[in-house]
Amino acid sequence: MRGQKKIRKRFVIEGFITLVIALSPVLFYSYKYMPNDTETLDFILFEISSNGFADARTAVWFYLLKIIPLILLILWFVTNKQWWYHAILIPISMYSFQLYSVFTNSSQKVDENEVFYVIAVTMVVVPVVYFIRVKLIDKHVHGIDLDAMDTELQILKEKEELRKEREKLEQRQQTLSKKM
Repeated sequence: MRGQKKIRKRFVIEGFITLVIALSPVLFYSYKYMPNDTETLDFILFEISSNGFADARTAVWFYLLKIIPLILLILWFVTNKQWWYHAILIPISMYSFQLYSVFTNSSQKVDENEVFYVIAVTMVVVPVVYFIRVKLIDKHVHGIDLDAMDTELQILKEKEELRKEREKLEQRQQTLSKKM
């Protein structure tokens, strides 16, 4: 029973992810079905204004241009099992900063200064990815296993301590045999 719930939950999650991926082209081009030359677009739960763009349709186009790739990249990041998946954070940060810029600023300066924020994120992500890569290369290509090396060093230290104790015991035995 418990296994069936887990399978059902996984099936629902994977189905939702598949649905989002399948609908992404439809959502991406949905701006084409909106009216031209309107200052605002009224939907049931919210209203979209032109926000400094020529009209609301252009604003929606710009929003979708940033949101859809961002959603797909986040899905890729969350579902990826490769060692390099942290590198996906760089384009995620780029689209996030661009989306923030589109929502907060007027359309005069969109996609200009976000590169400085992305460089900061890149400076953190690239060393992490490189460190993971080096660890994997050392372990799988060169056959260097740091845990095994630590274990071997610990065994060597213990052997050295035992050798020193044996020498002390032998010295004590010799001194006792001389006294007798």
